[in-house]
Amino acid sequence: MKLLTIDTSTTTCSVALTDGTTLLAESLFDCDKTLSRQLLRNLDFLLHGAGLSIDALDGIGVSLGPGSFTGLRVGAATAKGLALAANKPVVGFSSLAMLAMNLPWAAYQVCPMLDARKKEVYTALYRCRELPELLHTDCVLSPDLFLEKITRNTIFVGSGALKYRDLITEKLGSMAVFAPPCCHYPRASAGSLLANAAFASAEDLPISELNPVYIRSSEAEVAKLAK
Repeated sequence: MKLLTIDTSTTTCSVALTDGTTLLAESLFDCDKTLSRQLLRNLDFLLHGAGLSIDALDGIGVSLGPGSFTGLRVGAATAKGLALAANKPVVGFSSLAMLAMNLPWAAYQVCPMLDARKKEVYTALYRCRELPELLHTDCVLSPDLFLEKITRNTIFVGSGALKYRDLITEKLGSMAVFAPPCCHYPRASAGSLLANAAFASAEDLPISELNPVYIRSSEAEVAKLAK
């Protein structure tokens, strides 16, 4: 199954082209205020480099969050637009599950952790085999509170793990293991494995239901509620 997979959940975005479990091409790039333009440019570069068109794809996968509010909106909107234009099925998946898939067959449970600002992290716990098995659902809270839930050896990965490394080590001591530097960035190629599994389980979504999963309310929503 030829898939295009998109991730815009953090400041490092990526797109990947895969055929089954074979990676055809992948591009990672830093996001800025021109994310939409960069994303489309990288998508075009990958497709041309692989000698493929959107019509040649079998489906599209996209990370739906949690993560950057703006990034997730751009990623989901781009996936929707491409799916509508080419009449292709589309699936979404957790950005935390995708990050955990940087460590397949890990000996310990994996804690993907993204910096959510406001002294909080987006995080979860997974047992990583061929696909990640969810042990603690995706959530957002202070790292202090989440670390209280961990009672055994755990591998930490992601921007939140890097930011709060000293705190994690202080709280968990030798139970805390940190992934190698190259593993801390979400990869669309890892997300493609989740997308393939979703398509195999017939979990493709109506395009109207493909929406970001923010977990936390936006600043605008908080202000509205305060009024």
